[in-house]
Amino acid sequence: MAETRNDALAAWMTEHQTSAEELADAVNEAIRDFTGRLGTTVERTVFRWLSCENRWPQERQRRALEAVTGQTMAALGFVPRGRSATAPEPPPEDPSVHRRRFCGAATGTAAAVAVPLIAAAPRPFRVGTSDVIRLRDSIDTLTALDAERGGHNALERAALAGAAEALDLQQRSSTQRVRARLYALASDFTATAGWSLIDAGQLDGAGKHLDRALTLAGMAQDPEMTMQVWNLRAMLARQRNDFGEAVAAAQAAQATWAARRSRLHASLAHARTAIGLAHAGDRRAALRSLGRAEEALSKADTTAPRSAWITFYGPSELYSLTAIVRDVVGDPAEAEAASYRALTALPETYRRNRAHTTARLALAQLHQNEVEQAYATSTDVFQIMAGDPLPGRMRQLLGDFQRDLITHAPPRIAHEWADRYRTEWSTHDHGDR
Repeated sequence: MAETRNDALAAWMTEHQTSAEELADAVNEAIRDFTGRLGTTVERTVFRWLSCENRWPQERQRRALEAVTGQTMAALGFVPRGRSATAPEPPPEDPSVHRRRFCGAATGTAAAVAVPLIAAAPRPFRVGTSDVIRLRDSIDTLTALDAERGGHNALERAALAGAAEALDLQQRSSTQRVRARLYALASDFTATAGWSLIDAGQLDGAGKHLDRALTLAGMAQDPEMTMQVWNLRAMLARQRNDFGEAVAAAQAAQATWAARRSRLHASLAHARTAIGLAHAGDRRAALRSLGRAEEALSKADTTAPRSAWITFYGPSELYSLTAIVRDVVGDPAEAEAASYRALTALPETYRRNRAHTTARLALAQLHQNEVEQAYATSTDVFQIMAGDPLPGRMRQLLGDFQRDLITHAPPRIAHEWADRYRTEWSTHDHGDR
């Protein structure tokens, strides 16, 4: 049976959050770059590619598609005329000739973001949708690095470099639509820089980045970025122990159009509100907000395309947040159960989140006087993060564990853990944090 959809192209568009209209624009701009004249590809053309009605675009479109995506035509699911879908693939063209990417694949090392992630190739004279796609792709790279290693100064610098690049391109853009998208990307990059400082425990500079990100989100008129900033504002206030502001920021996230439109976003906003209320001592309201988060997530389409910043959120993250709420309001057994569920559901690539949830599990066990088990669990954190410094937020959480251990454990165990804690601490306190 003949194919009815080009799944490879559809997958690329979903991964890069690119609409048919945006891809058509980007292809036309790429054609202009190497011919001097804007291409004539329209949205309907892209739909024909997706439906396999047109399985082999014109030569200029093929060249432009490879330039925009960094993929060969075969990798994008296209088949030359006269060849079947199961025939051997033709020799791929060298994609390095056409790649126009903001940065390469994430390496998981500090070197990947130690310098601005700007492509070595010269910038095109004209700015358009292809630049939006290229910059958007780089957000995914930074998000993956954050999930692997956590917040650190090199990640902040790379994010700020991305924001500067987006704003520079915005000044040279000729259309309002592209300018708005570049403002949104600048907001996303700047919010990422703010989050990196929050996770690194460097709270003083984070607020400045988030203020700037909120301004840029307003200039872009982008409710998605607006919610991202309010979500981070709630986290920053919580880290500062300003629980009233944490609740207010989370409620502002609830009020955004993004949260009203998407149950996934609404669930995160309610969960963040629950965190603030729990720390503020309002058990009943915290559990009520947590219930709303669970209900919203149960009705959300977790398979739908989403922005890079919220890819972390799903059942595993809600279990992790549930563990925090339950432990804070005095239900450590429920917190322990939620932590185990989170660790079972958490993707392997989310190393920082796994270490953080493991530390929360140790706290929940300690609060049930399971001292030996808590001791063993807490040491797993260092093994999970082996090879990288512990982000400041995680170090603070382990500090909380140490203080509670002194309260709950016999002096011998507390001193033994403290000795190991100092050793592991010094081992993990290196690198560009």
